[in-house]
Amino acid sequence: MTTSESDAIFSALADPTRRAILSLIGEHEELPAGEIAAHFDSLGRTAVSSHLRILRLAGLVAERRDGRFRHYSVTPTPADAVVAFLTSVYQNSLEQLASAVQDASAAGDTPLDRTEERSA
Repeated sequence: MTTSESDAIFSALADPTRRAILSLIGEHEELPAGEIAAHFDSLGRTAVSSHLRILRLAGLVAERRDGRFRHYSVTPTPADAVVAFLTSVYQNSLEQLASAVQDASAAGDTPLDRTEERSA
C-alpha cells in the first residue's frame, strides 16, 4: 500500500460521519445509498453522497449500480492494511510491556506486590 493510499484511508476514517456510514454499511451485506441517507436526519442526500464518494475513493466501500440505484458494501482489504499498520505501531510497546512483566516476575516483584506496598 502506498503512502497516498494509506493517507486516503486514514483521512476518510478521520471523519465521524464517514465512520458512522461505514459502520452502518458493515452491519449489512449491502445497502442502497437512499437507505444509508435515511439513517442520517441531520445530513442531506448530497452530503451523504459526498461521504460515500470519499469512502469509495479510499477503497473502504464498493459501489454496485443497479439501474439508477447505487448499492454500497464494505471492502475489507483497506481495513486489513489499517489493522496491520496499527499492530506494527503498537507491537513494540506490547513487547516492551511483556518484557517488563517477565523481568518483574523473575525478580519476584509483581504489580500486586507494589499495590499492596502503596496501600500499607
